[in-house]
Amino acid sequence: MNYCAQGRKTFTATLMLQLVAEGKIGLDHPAADYLPEFGLDERITVRMLLQHTSGVFNFTGEYYDDGRFVPGIPAPSTPLSDEWVDSRFTAYRPEDLVRLALSKPARFEPGTDWSYSNTNYVLARLLIEKVTGRPLAEEMQRLILGPLGLSDTVLPDASPEIPEPHAHAYYRYEDTGQQKTVDVTRQNPAWISSGGDMISTTQDLHTFISALTGGKLLPAPLLAEMCKPHPKAGYGLGVFVQDAGENGGSIITHNGGFAGHAALMYSTLDGSRILTAALNYVDDAAMSLAEAFQKATQRLVNEVFCGGQAESADQAEPAR
Repeated sequence: MNYCAQGRKTFTATLMLQLVAEGKIGLDHPAADYLPEFGLDERITVRMLLQHTSGVFNFTGEYYDDGRFVPGIPAPSTPLSDEWVDSRFTAYRPEDLVRLALSKPARFEPGTDWSYSNTNYVLARLLIEKVTGRPLAEEMQRLILGPLGLSDTVLPDASPEIPEPHAHAYYRYEDTGQQKTVDVTRQNPAWISSGGDMISTTQDLHTFISALTGGKLLPAPLLAEMCKPHPKAGYGLGVFVQDAGENGGSIITHNGGFAGHAALMYSTLDGSRILTAALNYVDDAAMSLAEAFQKATQRLVNEVFCGGQAESADQAEPAR
């Protein structure tokens, strides 16, 4: 067993949709009605938060089509990555991340486009906590982790600790003209609040995605809504929906990764074939490994979903 840092947007979206099923949240209801303290655009709905169509600024910074970068907080793989290395133990409150994002111009009018923004899921977290009156970790335990027996999945909040055993994460950056590589395994995950601050194992990820696609977590109509892709990016509600290639059919996925940690999670729509994996790597501001990572991942997906045999969670976990 190996613990890995896992992007948790699929978990958060699933939890939100469970609360929709309980009648506590309206999927197409204005998010501002639940979170009036932030002065959100009244046109932004809960669905738009989950699908990244709200237009709200990404608090880790925005890259625009014309090449401009508008900074947010220091973050890896941005021009502020050097600052992030020095400030990676900084504690951020979710409310402060939202207020920073809302102090910047919106990327587009709500519902008119698509752009990945971590702010959407911080808002989703705060909305869940407001409606339930409980911390997100407690609701996650009540509705997902507990019922599925995911005892090796934790939400660390602001703790830099990772349960043993775990892979190490590394970050490469330039300091006074010299390249340095540092171990960034320990960091305060509050900087990526609700976007990637979850620690899990490949087996737990396998159990989760199997339960989700198998209809054990959501009613069929809401699962169908989750897997309905936006035409621009193929993003549903907390998952990407993509074509696996020849004879592979459609699969849902949401890989998670930041600053040298990564986890893969793929499944056919019916849950008959699943791939989960944990990876560690050397990250850097130029994302120099991004292309190689994407190509290797695509080869793996092709092998599993387009002619190879389905891999169990343990088989999919790479050597470390």
